[in-house]
Amino acid sequence: MEDSVDRHLARWRGKAPFDERVEAIVTRMQSLVKHLSHTKEAALSEVGMQDYEFETLHRLVARGGSATPSELAADLLLSPAGMTGRLDTLERAGLVRRVRSAEDRRRVDVELSAKGKELWTEAMTVRAEVEAAMVSALAPAEQAVLDTLLKQLLLNAETTR
Repeated sequence: MEDSVDRHLARWRGKAPFDERVEAIVTRMQSLVKHLSHTKEAALSEVGMQDYEFETLHRLVARGGSATPSELAADLLLSPAGMTGRLDTLERAGLVRRVRSAEDRRRVDVELSAKGKELWTEAMTVRAEVEAAMVSALAPAEQAVLDTLLKQLLLNAETTR
């Protein structure tokens, strides 16, 4: 069965200097990432969230439900001003709240609200279903092999920068 990458390779065969196997692997990985991104966005819209909202709540949950704005900004690679705008939006939606520290009144912590935790959990459930559906094309043993191979590629990429 032919996929879009097979057609891509056929269009470029003899026209561009690349190794077809490498091009096929990289292009398939890129296409899968795009597909996964689009399906995750659609899944988030089902629960009324945007990706930036999910990612912020996700980092907050990972930190135990509470973090400083600067910790979240570092996690999300955002400027302090960008983080402030994002937190303003999430706070207006009732997903987080800012709380002054009892020990140091200059310190502000961001806490996940019950509504934020509930929405994040719902979004995680939908996203997990989307991811599982994509991977279900492979048998469990094939999934294990793919995981091992992708880990090898990632380790190589991370150590050769």
